[in-house]
Amino acid sequence: MRIASIREFRDKTSAMLRSKEPILVLRRGQIAGLFLPYHSEKHKLFLQLTDQIGQRLHQAGLTEEEILENFERFRKAHRASCRRR
Repeated sequence: MRIASIREFRDKTSAMLRSKEPILVLRRGQIAGLFLPYHSEKHKLFLQLTDQIGQRLHQAGLTEEEILENFERFRKAHRASCRRR
């Protein structure tokens, strides 16, 4: 797995999208994203993980709308706390 900063990923997107290996994208040392090439064997892992996540959300009785609302509340609270600093 390759590790790239946001800037590196942005500047070399075209080349990285042709990559056959997964790329972990970091922003200020924290995970910002994960790029999994479509034809990679890792893509099967991605499909399995997303399927398991979907099953767990269904078992917990959560809807996509509830998750998005929760995420938006978190983002607003986080922004507000950052402005107070």
